[in-house]
Amino acid sequence: MLKVDTHQHFWNLDEVAYSWLIPDYGPIYREFAPAELEPQLAAAGLDKTVIVQSANSYADTDSMLAIAANRDWVAGVVGWLPIHDPAETAKKLAEYGANPYFKGIRHLIHDEPNPDWVVQKQVFEGLQILADRDLAFDVVAVFPNHLKHVPTLAEKVPTLKMVIDHLAKPPLGEDDRAAWREQMTAAAESPNVYAKVSGLNTVTPDFENWTYEDIKPLIDFAIETFGPDRLMFGSDWPVAVLAGDYAKVWAETNKCLADLSNEEKAAILGGTANDFYNLGL
Repeated sequence: MLKVDTHQHFWNLDEVAYSWLIPDYGPIYREFAPAELEPQLAAAGLDKTVIVQSANSYADTDSMLAIAANRDWVAGVVGWLPIHDPAETAKKLAEYGANPYFKGIRHLIHDEPNPDWVVQKQVFEGLQILADRDLAFDVVAVFPNHLKHVPTLAEKVPTLKMVIDHLAKPPLGEDDRAAWREQMTAAAESPNVYAKVSGLNTVTPDFENWTYEDIKPLIDFAIETFGPDRLMFGSDWPVAVLAGDYAKVWAETNKCLADLSNEEKAAILGGTANDFYNLGL
């Protein structure tokens, strides 16, 4: 069974500026390099990873592509392009599009002061350029301000492959969670919208003592709503260390999938990612 971690990061505070990463983040406010992740992947039995952007900059994308070229366990990179500037996006894709590791882009939408940033006309145009090259868009669809826009994106750019990161960070309150379910269901109506089973340990009420029982209802809902063929596993390392470690995220997620068929597990743990990101594995 192919096993792919579709959502992990690296950062070097001396080389790339990460505007969101401040000392208040404690254990993740430091460098995280490939040498630290590699033994954890081996211990968990992961075959490949997809590195995902951590900054809206070419510097971050260039750093990830350089790592991918030197680590045989990296299958792809989700970089960054200024999709709000279609002309620059097209120009830069002439370079990045030639790199076999460049599989798509992400923008830190939730850091934009305007919660409706992603539904601007020029952003639609930038995303259409991405879709025309069969590249994917990772959506930082934080509930409720951004997740609600996914159906609009699917309507305006119907050929764009999108994946909702971290199941849009489900809220803890039951009323909010009901609204989250409604928004996720609406997003899933488009067959081009996928979701990542990732980052759920950091939406649990107890970062130190959470177990699979805390995240299983979320994963069960995602399976029911999207189906295994539109879901993919991600560790969200090193953000994951805020509430455990790589081994715990992997083990507890697998407990949530225990009742699935081997075919369904294979999709979530690697098959969906291979198809979605065109990894060619």
